[in-house]
Amino acid sequence: MDKTNDTRTIVIDPVTRIEGHAKITIQLDENGNVVDARFHVNEFRGFEKFCEGRLVWEMPGLTSRICGICPASHLIASAKAGDAILAIQIPETAELLRRLLTLGQWIQSHALSFFHLSSPDFLLGFDADPATRNLFGLLANNKEFVRKGIRLRKFGQEIIATLGGRRIHTPWAVAGGVRDPLSDDEHRSIAVWLPEAKATVLEAMSTIKRVHDKFQRDIPNFGNFRSMYVGLVGEEGELEYYGGSIRVKDGMGNTIAHRIDPSDYAKYFEEKAEDWTYLKVPYYKQIGHPEGMYRVGPLARLNICDRIGTPLAEAERRVFRDLAGESDTVNNAFYYHYARTIEMLFAVEEVERLLAHPKIQGTHIRARAMINSLTGVGACEAPRGVLFHHYQVDENGVLQKVNMLIATAQNNMAMNRTVQQLAARYLDGKKVTEGVLNRIEAGIRCYDPCLSCSTHASGHMAMHVQLVASDGSVLDERRR
Repeated sequence: MDKTNDTRTIVIDPVTRIEGHAKITIQLDENGNVVDARFHVNEFRGFEKFCEGRLVWEMPGLTSRICGICPASHLIASAKAGDAILAIQIPETAELLRRLLTLGQWIQSHALSFFHLSSPDFLLGFDADPATRNLFGLLANNKEFVRKGIRLRKFGQEIIATLGGRRIHTPWAVAGGVRDPLSDDEHRSIAVWLPEAKATVLEAMSTIKRVHDKFQRDIPNFGNFRSMYVGLVGEEGELEYYGGSIRVKDGMGNTIAHRIDPSDYAKYFEEKAEDWTYLKVPYYKQIGHPEGMYRVGPLARLNICDRIGTPLAEAERRVFRDLAGESDTVNNAFYYHYARTIEMLFAVEEVERLLAHPKIQGTHIRARAMINSLTGVGACEAPRGVLFHHYQVDENGVLQKVNMLIATAQNNMAMNRTVQQLAARYLDGKKVTEGVLNRIEAGIRCYDPCLSCSTHASGHMAMHVQLVASDGSVLDERRR
């Protein structure tokens, strides 16, 4: 509980239905007006430091253990950093298979976020009883919807398991390529899921559109502000998830920077440390902090790309962009959910396209070399946004320095701004209601933050919130 001479503080601890552990504090002045809001990440893991001294060849398998929800993204970014240190171009089949793995990661992670972490709010209501506003309540309300979501997530997990041998923390991608090719049986085992997966994604898309109608009054308050957007695009400005270059746009659709080589990311993005959170605060260096706030992830990717390379997802992207109005940019964080369904549709279509590629089952899958560069940067689009792994090694390939710029950190300032906007709209400074608290948490869930190896609670989670006056007296208190 924070105390100052002239503010009241609301503390939400823990924030529920996100990957990891965090709390929210909301500071009020003596008149009950919101003056500040902070999203605190209160766990420290230190991967960057304890990777020092390890061999670059170990890093994909090691860094895939950063997260239990998006391990394949760290695996791919790490392997690409290794490619750069070896200074080689991997075989075409290896890139196709890495792309397939990345799409499996998108499907399983987006399905988890949409169906299980956020749908209780959508389908049961922000003001529903917290004892039932969870996965179990959703099961009682719409068992078939939950089952389809579980199956869709399993499809993504099966792609990862088929390629890498297990669903999480697989060491399958390595510097120079991948360990194993795709067999005939494995190819068929993935392809058989495609019709079901596509049908489920289309149902999810219909569901989120009904949600837009249902919560017309609430949606404008969920992180509705202009910011910059950052992500990867292809050579023709198309949605990219594995290669490509970095594009930066502002909240009016203007291109700020284009064709940035991911290896040059440090010239454009800076990380600031704050004493109230372990999560760093990145910003766009040329504009500075805090004006250089930017967002990454599904909302950003759909804002910066010119098109999507699969037909159904591209048609839906055009509908999505109609939400932008005159700004030419969708600035409302609530539409992260809609963007996720579009990306799931793209991922399913792209898996189908990759499986039809004539070289997807090739056997030349790895190039070998020794250390040819002392620095390497690997980048890919993780489900939550663009991810960078930056390694410095000695001539023997021993890591001297490691920097990882993760997607959730890049959304840090935007998440804080979203919390402040929601608190200012719904809090009256006198009473803390369950519906208000859940709306504030739901603002964070729009970004689907991933804070650690991702532990989830599917039932009742503890929460203790206090509204404290400037003299330290407790004006209101809630526990659950």
